[in-house]
Amino acid sequence: MNQFGTKECRLHIRCDERTRQVLDKAAGYTHTNLSAFVLNQALAAAERILGEQESITLQQEDFLAFLTALDTPSEPNAALVRAFERHAEQVV
Repeated sequence: MNQFGTKECRLHIRCDERTRQVLDKAAGYTHTNLSAFVLNQALAAAERILGEQESITLQQEDFLAFLTALDTPSEPNAALVRAFERHAEQVV
């Protein structure tokens, strides 16, 4: 089985002739067909973007401050207390 599992979906892409030639040439250099090349490159870019958007990198000092804040939460203010009370009333 290939790395993508069963191929159940189709993806249609329209492009101009120059773009197609560039993609064909790049696919040839990587010894893959055009579909595999485009899919591999798009997936790699998507995973990179998701990693950038869904993770946070902190400096050591900031990370320690974050951990300290988690370990020593502040007392809830009046608005938070009311929100918890409303939640208890409305959610079974």
